[in-house]
Amino acid sequence: MPTPTSFNQPIIEEFRANGGKVGGPFEGGDLLLLTTTGAKSGQEHTVPLGYVRDGDLLLVVASAGGAPRHPAWYHNLLAHPLVRVEIGTEVFEAVAVPAEGAWRDGLFARVVSAEPGYADYQSRTTRTLPVVVLERSEPEAGEGRREVREAASLADKLLEVHTWLRSQLRHVREEADAVFAARAAHRGPGEPPTLGLGLQLRQHCLAFCQSLEFHHTSEDAHVFPALASQYPHLADALDRLDAEHRTVARIQGELLALLADINAADPQRFRTELDRMSEELRAHLDYEEESLLPVLSEIPLPPAPPAPDAV
Repeated sequence: MPTPTSFNQPIIEEFRANGGKVGGPFEGGDLLLLTTTGAKSGQEHTVPLGYVRDGDLLLVVASAGGAPRHPAWYHNLLAHPLVRVEIGTEVFEAVAVPAEGAWRDGLFARVVSAEPGYADYQSRTTRTLPVVVLERSEPEAGEGRREVREAASLADKLLEVHTWLRSQLRHVREEADAVFAARAAHRGPGEPPTLGLGLQLRQHCLAFCQSLEFHHTSEDAHVFPALASQYPHLADALDRLDAEHRTVARIQGELLALLADINAADPQRFRTELDRMSEELRAHLDYEEESLLPVLSEIPLPPAPPAPDAV
């Protein structure tokens, strides 16, 4: 029997070789490549998926052809919400947010109106087919418009990452407020009608924390040692930044523990932890920019090729 990998790989190769166009049963359809990080393995996995646009939203359905279990890629994005998306020749990172409740039902109706086959998949299984929204994760500039500009130096790259972290932090706070407001306003029996806000908050907060952890780990392992060897005058600043990384990591752990059951989390405690983390992180980002941008602005991207050996 063919494995999913052996079935998907020729489609992936054809997609990439032809600017997103494929033949056979998928010819003419809206197809994207979704790359997730394995929930257990930590390895990247790419799958071709049909998608539907709903305004600015990009929707994929974890249908698995109506199989009784969710596909592996869905479990992966629950554990690692940051994914990579390829559409045509465009490649971008996104945060994967499964919809819940009435929001999911409305989106699924939109999907079925565009692609009726998903209604057939739903009829084949007792599980509710998840609808996943893929949200672009690039930093945004002014009025919500994305600024498209290649980073010319490490300083530009650092500011790009910091801009995204700050925007995601604001996003997490807004969603936390929405979740707790819905809980406070709920009257009567049953669960509060949060419309999946708890899962949205979890995915965005998890994506933020994982991105921050990756950013700090990369700095600790590569950037800071290189700067310390080339710029000895930065020693005190780098020591302080390294210590702040550990402080932020501890607060992250406490915040993620609260996310384990967001619907039962104490609003005051969650907000206190989020406020504390926000204050620590903003101060950390400001200090890092103040200390390192002058030096990083002198390091081009991509790095200049090494000078040839003198003869």
